[in-house]
Amino acid sequence: MNWIDQRPDDAMDGAFMAVAPDPLVTVDPPVFREAMARLGAAVHVVTSAGPAGKTGFTATAVCSVSDQPAMLLVCLNRKSNSAPLLWQNRVFCVNTLGAGESKLADVFAGKGGVHLEERFAVGEWVTLKTGSPVLASAVVAFDCRTIEIKTMASHNVIFGAVEAVRFGPGGPALVYHDRAYKPV
Repeated sequence: MNWIDQRPDDAMDGAFMAVAPDPLVTVDPPVFREAMARLGAAVHVVTSAGPAGKTGFTATAVCSVSDQPAMLLVCLNRKSNSAPLLWQNRVFCVNTLGAGESKLADVFAGKGGVHLEERFAVGEWVTLKTGSPVLASAVVAFDCRTIEIKTMASHNVIFGAVEAVRFGPGGPALVYHDRAYKPV
């Protein structure tokens, strides 16, 4: 079977759909983690607030999906304490961190034992349209309403429509590369 396979069903409207070979064979997890460590990525704090409460986590797995309509995606391990809250709140904000915010990234990554709402004691927070916490010092913040959540392996892929954008102070952003924070 081809990796890309055209499916003739009505739900796909003749579009192409990715189909994995059977059985799926991949590299060992330690090899994959080492390879991904060498892939530099912007550091974000993803936040949410709503009926389930307030939460936030550090993420590098954030990606633009479309500009019309404006959409992005965030990947989050389903075992994360934030996963059920994001699922219930149905809103989130992607806050891209500035170069000097590695301590904030560590707090929201769970280092130091600070949990969920307690993490918001660090930094200055405001809100936009969805009510999700927006970091005032973020290079840019994308305030999103959840459109769809797909389960893929160990993670949820959360698709969000961008309802508001807040541009923060200019300057270098924080990236994570080779298991270390670096300014870019």
